[in-house]
Amino acid sequence: MTQGGSSGRPVRVAVDAMGGDEGLLAAVEGAALLSTEERPVQVLLVGDEAQLALALARQRYDPTWLQIVHAPDFVRQEEKPAEALDARPGVSVLRAAQLVAEGRADALVSAGNTGALVLAASRQFQRLPGIRRCALASVYPTEQRHGERGDPFALMLDVGATLTASAEDLVGFAVMGSAYARIISENASPKVALLSNGSEPSKGTAAIVAAHEVLAGLPGLNFAGNVEGLDIPRGTVDVIVTEGFLGNVVLKMLEGVSEVVVDLAKDAYARKFLYRMGLTMLSQGLRQLRTMTDWKQYGGAPLLGLDRVVIKAHGRSNARAMRNAIKVAAKAVDRDLTGQIRAGMGPVTR
Repeated sequence: MTQGGSSGRPVRVAVDAMGGDEGLLAAVEGAALLSTEERPVQVLLVGDEAQLALALARQRYDPTWLQIVHAPDFVRQEEKPAEALDARPGVSVLRAAQLVAEGRADALVSAGNTGALVLAASRQFQRLPGIRRCALASVYPTEQRHGERGDPFALMLDVGATLTASAEDLVGFAVMGSAYARIISENASPKVALLSNGSEPSKGTAAIVAAHEVLAGLPGLNFAGNVEGLDIPRGTVDVIVTEGFLGNVVLKMLEGVSEVVVDLAKDAYARKFLYRMGLTMLSQGLRQLRTMTDWKQYGGAPLLGLDRVVIKAHGRSNARAMRNAIKVAAKAVDRDLTGQIRAGMGPVTR
């Protein structure tokens, strides 16, 4: 049983069950699957009560670990977050955030509208001391492995919560990314670097140069200096720090390249007999590679910088991905992610 909630009770995770591309079914199936495992998590499924109850009735699950909390509406992907939250205070993502703020849950998970999740969390939770701006962190596949588990993913932040970032913001991102890598990837001393146009400390924008100077002298942080774009797929460091605009562009580019490679392989398989022979021989290795680099096993992207745990699951999350997003949220609570970030920011705020 996962512990870490207040008074030693099991961790409780509030799940915005309505907003993902797959509708509520992925969230319901994921939570139901988790409830039957050896180490379940208490899940509050937030959304339309009638629809959730109907979907749950078709699943095998342990009712001890699941609860429905009614929210009559949800924020659609195409909506403007502020307008939706202001006009409809009963939407599922806001109600889920309120459950965490009220202490009825310890963490928030959503596969819905990213802007609505960030705004709802920011309205309900407080920023940690020394953190001016929150950051979304995301894993991406790399050539090198990371941590004791030989993790084939590294972490990048920010990937979308900000447009620009000051030196102070980048320092906060580095501390938060390091804490998250220690907890989730079980990497005792993750190497952290700034993304720049050269490895020299003088390279980059004024914010990058100033952040480099601070991070180089920050105790408790394994700072590796600057890395360039070619270091990203190689995985030379465990955590890459950048502003949200650039991070989002890089992440989307990596996703696009991986999809193009898959499409080219399919095309080659269809056109050439020799290619088909070669790909058939490599099929087992390709299956292993697909398993290693499957983002669904990592659940989602944490929104870091708030005093509560928030996980943004991918909009296309299936049941397995939602299950893992809930598990990641519970693990972050259980291992005191916010406390570790608070401790890491101590030397910065003094």
